Amino acid sequence: MQTDKAATASQTFAANRAVGEVAVEVRADSGATRRVAVHESGSLRVRFPSPEGEGLSAVLVNTAGGVAGGDRFSVSLDVQADARLTLTTAAAEKVYRTHGPAAQLDITLKVASGGHLAWLPQETILFDQARAERRIDIELADDASLLLSEMVIFGRSAMGETMRHGRFVDRWRMRRGGKLVFAETVRLDGDIGNLFGRRAVMNGGVAIGTALIVPGDAALVERLRAAADAFGSEVGISAWNGFAMARFCAQNAAKLRADMMTVLGRAAGRALPRLWLS
Repeated sequence: MQTDKAATASQTFAANRAVGEVAVEVRADSGATRRVAVHESGSLRVRFPSPEGEGLSAVLVNTAGGVAGGDRFSVSLDVQADARLTLTTAAAEKVYRTHGPAAQLDITLKVASGGHLAWLPQETILFDQARAERRIDIELADDASLLLSEMVIFGRSAMGETMRHGRFVDRWRMRRGGKLVFAETVRLDGDIGNLFGRRAVMNGGVAIGTALIVPGDAALVERLRAAADAFGSEVGISAWNGFAMARFCAQNAAKLRADMMTVLGRAAGRALPRLWLS
C-alpha cells in the first residue's frame, strides 16, 4: 500500500513538471541566413523578431515563467556553413527553490565551416535552495566562430537575498575540428553559501560569468585586458587552444553585466545585438 502511494506521488510530481525543447537549424542562402527547420515543444518557444538577412536573430521564451525542481529543458542550435545566428532570451531565467530533484538544462551548439553563432542569453538567477544541473556541448568546425556569454547570479541580489543552500552543476565540453579543446565541470552542492566567501572560490562575490570567444589569441587577450581599469568585477582573461575566455566574479549582477558588455563589445569589434541589450 505504501509502495502504491509513493508511486502515485512520484507520477503526480513528474506530471506537474515543465518540459520544453527548442531545436533550430539555419543555413546560408545567397548571402542571407534562412531557417531550415524549427522545432518547439512544451513550454519553450523561439521567436524571430527581425527579417531574415545576412544574420538571423532569435529570442528564446520560457512560457513556464521560470525553472522549478524536476523541470527539463533542452535547446539545440545547428548553424550550417557560412550562416550567422544570434540568440538571446526574452528575460533572465529564474531557477526556483525546491526540495525535489534538480532541474535539467541541456544546451547543444553546432557551427559548421564559416558559420558564426552568438549565444547571448540573459542572466540565470538561482534562488536560495534552488537545484539545477546544466550541460553545454559545443561542436565547431575549424574555421567556425563563436561569441558566447553565460552569467549566473546566486540569489536575488536586488532583493538582498543570497543563495545559502542548493545545488548547481555546470558541465561544459567544446570540440573544435572534432578535437576536445575545453572541458570543465563546476559542482556546488549543499551548504554552498560558506564557499562563496573563500578567496579561492568567489571571494565574497555573488555573480559569475564566462565569455567564450572563438577564434581567440594573445592579441585579442591584450585588447580585452586594455579595458581592465573600467572593470567593476574581478576579471581573468586568457587564450589557449585557439580560443579566448574571460571569467568574471562580481559583488552584484549590475557590475557583472556591465563588464560582460565591455568584453563582448571589444571581442565582437562592433555594436552588440540590440536584442541582448534590451
